Amino acid sequence: MSRDPKYDILFEPVEIGPVTAPNRFYQVPHCNTLGHGRPRAEAANRGVKAEGGWGVICNQETEIHPTFDASPHFEGRIWDDRDVPQHRLMTDAVHEYGALAGIELCYGGLHAPNLYSRIAPLAPSHVVVHGDYPLQARAMTKRDIADLRRWHVDAAKRARVAGYDIVYVYAGHDMSVIQHFFKRQYNRRGDEYGGSLENRVRLAREILLDVKDAVGHDCAIAFRFATDELRGPDGLQAAEEGREIVALLAEIPDLWDVNVSGWDNDSATARFEPVEGYQEPFTAFVKSLTSKPVVGVGRFTSADAMVSQIKRGVLDLIGAARPSIADPFLPRKIDEGRLEDIRECIGCNICVAQDMMAAPIRCTQNPTQGEEWKQGWHPERIESAASDAAVLVVGGGPAGLECALQLANRGYRVNLAEAGDALGGRIAFESELPGMSSYARVRDYREYQLGQKANVEIYLGNRLEARDVLELEIPHVFVATGAHWRRDGIGRQHAFAIDGLEGNDRVLTPDDLFAGAVPGQRILIYDDDHYYLGGAFAERLRGEGREVVLVTPAPLVSSWTVNTLEQEKIHARLLDLGVEIVTAHELLGVETGAATIADVFASSHRRRCEFDHLVLITSRAPKDELFTALDAEAGRFATLRSIGDCHAPGTIAAAVYDGHAAARHFESGEDVYAPLYNREIPALD
Repeated sequence: MSRDPKYDILFEPVEIGPVTAPNRFYQVPHCNTLGHGRPRAEAANRGVKAEGGWGVICNQETEIHPTFDASPHFEGRIWDDRDVPQHRLMTDAVHEYGALAGIELCYGGLHAPNLYSRIAPLAPSHVVVHGDYPLQARAMTKRDIADLRRWHVDAAKRARVAGYDIVYVYAGHDMSVIQHFFKRQYNRRGDEYGGSLENRVRLAREILLDVKDAVGHDCAIAFRFATDELRGPDGLQAAEEGREIVALLAEIPDLWDVNVSGWDNDSATARFEPVEGYQEPFTAFVKSLTSKPVVGVGRFTSADAMVSQIKRGVLDLIGAARPSIADPFLPRKIDEGRLEDIRECIGCNICVAQDMMAAPIRCTQNPTQGEEWKQGWHPERIESAASDAAVLVVGGGPAGLECALQLANRGYRVNLAEAGDALGGRIAFESELPGMSSYARVRDYREYQLGQKANVEIYLGNRLEARDVLELEIPHVFVATGAHWRRDGIGRQHAFAIDGLEGNDRVLTPDDLFAGAVPGQRILIYDDDHYYLGGAFAERLRGEGREVVLVTPAPLVSSWTVNTLEQEKIHARLLDLGVEIVTAHELLGVETGAATIADVFASSHRRRCEFDHLVLITSRAPKDELFTALDAEAGRFATLRSIGDCHAPGTIAAAVYDGHAAARHFESGEDVYAPLYNREIPALD
């Protein structure tokens, strides 16, 4: 197959200052928490994208001096010449496939408390640092400003030696001291770097010119700028100061990389920004003010949407972070006319959550993400089958689908048995909740791929008992029967069952609601799960006209979604809908039609909540009855494994990964724990 000519425009080269991008596919800088602590993993992670056809691949925010450190996160670091060889690993991996390599020089200012160096962060004025740290940044002196300019130049020169083709000056996401100079709430200076907008832009202009003078004859200079903070008059606005800043700096950089700020807006989840190109209203004006190429993002996965951005003059290059994570081979698949093979990003922000927790990158759609070096996994290649064996996968949820697909890709004869009338498992239900429709892509991609394979048989409506599996005499069995929500209240807050739940017909779980149970008018949701389901069910039930009270022992509603950058938006939406939110309260006991809740810090402070139905979202128990029964006959199988939620309930990303790992390790003959010993241990002098 070959690409449709209507997509030819996406494969045109684009001149960026002294360098030329081979096409319009541009992986913008994004964190993966590999960085300076795991340089081989970083190089492999970026190199796969170059192999997949991305014309430009950038690293992540890169510390330029010890007075700014992003600890505990492993982002980039180019403090001195000793860091150069690490970066060379990445640029060599990217250049091997003809792509350009970009580095995002960053000085975080008040964004980071400098947990490693313990040096007071620098800022335009005396202000508190971001987050809850009881620290303040100090106002920069003229000497500090001169130092910052020099540090950028020194880092840019090292970047050139390391082989980078594009060098960034960074002013976005509220994570850069250069952006902080733009903002009145941080910049209260009375000298030539404060006051008027032209003065507040002075530092950005000076650094851009400094870096361009130092390396601009070899490297393109990119300026990453957030045109709008979506905070109205309390922040930068595209229609006002955002536009003026672009006009003031229009022709200085070789490339404008534009987005919205902060990170929760730039990387908004699909739940709150479901449409591709959602940043266009805030960035489309940039091309009218500069002759230089413009790159922007919008969670683009559709080739038609990409072409539209180019032809309408919105962008010159199609930027991507999350779509390039979900499918590093997205450009090549468009080039080869294989649009149906693209693993589309679902906008769940599991990738972001990993960075928030200072852990290596992960992806729901692409379980090989972050495992390219450690385990040698490739997103498009997998080892051939070690035998002509037949395998049985029981359960068509995320783990079962991924396991079946990868076993089929390896060449095994795969039988997939699903008890229900459709594939998808939990995805089929959760994707019907408000804002969650993109999650169906996890099922749809795998269901389509399985349907194209002659070595796969799918049996719907087949609920297998242990005797059925034994009668099939298939020697290799993977059990992916999922999990169910507990009815006894045991979860994070409660180690023992809660009084009054057993046998109470007014108590429902998500499984009951997914199965079609119709609750009454007054709903009490008890969310001890802390991820998205509590808030999503509250939104659905309130949207159906019911009175909803959401109680959680956590200090925030849907508290874990702080890591996916949507907690504040969930809270605001529930308030707008009229949901009553009660945080830091636990469920003590339940009677018919009423519950007693208490403050988790002072249990004597109690209140009574009446309800027609209590929706209990606490923890899940594996549906492992089939596996347990088969395990009693383990000697009759060459392989017997439980995978996904049946093995250990977790996220959809965890289930997909577990199914993938099971298929990869099947008949490999190696210790499955062996790759975990692959570490990048610092050399000692």
